[in-house]
Amino acid sequence: MKILYAIQGTGNGHISRAREIIPLLQKYGELDILVSGTQADVKLSQPVKYQLHGFSFIFGKKGGVDHYKTWLNMNLFRFRKDMKQLPLKDYNLIVNDFEPVSAWACKLQGIECVSLSHQAAFKSKKVPRPKTLDWGKLILSRYAPPNIILASISIVTILLSIRR
Repeated sequence: MKILYAIQGTGNGHISRAREIIPLLQKYGELDILVSGTQADVKLSQPVKYQLHGFSFIFGKKGGVDHYKTWLNMNLFRFRKDMKQLPLKDYNLIVNDFEPVSAWACKLQGIECVSLSHQAAFKSKKVPRPKTLDWGKLILSRYAPPNIILASISIVTILLSIRR
């Protein structure tokens, strides 16, 4: 089985989780890794096949997202080009950890993408919602749109059952 594992490279949380998930996925097939984003201090020990600019949140001096610098850092032309050049049909399984380029490419090409991220959990109707317009939810739901959401970290069993 050929697997693409797409990881958000902004911050250290997704990369840190990937360091644990990658060896599990490697047991079940040939694994290619895609990382998009520009602000991570943690590195992977495995080779990254696709290193993309993607969309990165730029953090301000007080720890929050600097919306203006984030907007300036976006490159929609490159994002679209990266999306079109990903050979998604070469993979039997695509696992996405809040990575927008492959998520949008899958959505536009009608290809199944399994989302493994805390952010994807917000798609559930069981998550409490504010009564007013929630800009955070609006952005999170469109940033890396999932079409299959995993709520469990024991992904290998679930992924293999999906693909058999």
